[in-house]
Amino acid sequence: MAYELSNRLVVGIASSALFDLAESDAIFREQGEDAYRGYQEKHRDDVFRQGVAFPFIRRLLSLNDLNETDDPLVEVIVLSRNDPETGLRVMSSIKSHGLPITRAIFRQGRSPYNFMPALNMSLFLSANEQDVREAVSSGLPAGHVLGDPHEDDTEDDDLRISFDFDGVLAGDESEQVFQTGGLEEFRAHETRNAAIPHDAGPLREFLAGVYRIQQREEEVRRRNPEYRIRLHVSIVTARNAPAHERAITSLKRWGLRVNDAFFLGGIDKGEIMKILKPHIFFDDQETHLASTSQSTPSVHVPFGKINEVTETVRAEPAPAP
Repeated sequence: MAYELSNRLVVGIASSALFDLAESDAIFREQGEDAYRGYQEKHRDDVFRQGVAFPFIRRLLSLNDLNETDDPLVEVIVLSRNDPETGLRVMSSIKSHGLPITRAIFRQGRSPYNFMPALNMSLFLSANEQDVREAVSSGLPAGHVLGDPHEDDTEDDDLRISFDFDGVLAGDESEQVFQTGGLEEFRAHETRNAAIPHDAGPLREFLAGVYRIQQREEEVRRRNPEYRIRLHVSIVTARNAPAHERAITSLKRWGLRVNDAFFLGGIDKGEIMKILKPHIFFDDQETHLASTSQSTPSVHVPFGKINEVTETVRAEPAPAP
């Protein structure tokens, strides 16, 4: 019988998001692909250090203990530009770190994101900006990880996930109103449409998958009152009143809930993140992420008009696979 993915939360992860590949990347950029391949072969038994998305992935996978071992709630699959041979170090490092990741796609320099629909993925994370932009342009839910790697503490298995709203969970219709008409027109538009839910944004289905796990946690707690809830979700948005109402209405009409909402009205999100301490934060605007990524594993979702570019994303060589 085929392994079924349709009822699971499936996340694709590039090795560049899961591990710190700074040293390998320098070899690839400065000496080329052949030197990179030789370097990985020579260091096959050396374990990669944790990357930006490592704490998020480890904690997400830890929630599989809520279900039977042979029926995990979460599936993480490696999507890599490495060829199968150089990918051996990636899989060896995964094993050494004790991550229950057994599935991978290695594509020898080619982008793997087009396999996302076949794998029922609701999120793909990568440090390759071009891959992420192409995936999002194709209507796929992807994010570019930013910032320096943060060592994963092991004090507990809590997982805190934070989302911006417009251009991430919702479409960018209202953001376009703000960009063309300014703040007052944006507020008037949201007030007029307060009862009308937003169209879905790129990560709404990912939030839906996360919410299914939260519901599973609630089932476990009802049976065992001593169970401690581990998964916490928040929205951190530049919206404030009166525009907050439509965001909440949208979540309700989508059949989703979050634990916390921060309607900041332009307050620096980075300062909030230092206290909230999410293990990952998703936003569609790099200006916000420049602040949050200093303390928080952050992800740029290059969705909507505000992220359209008319020139090649990077002039320098692409990062290592």
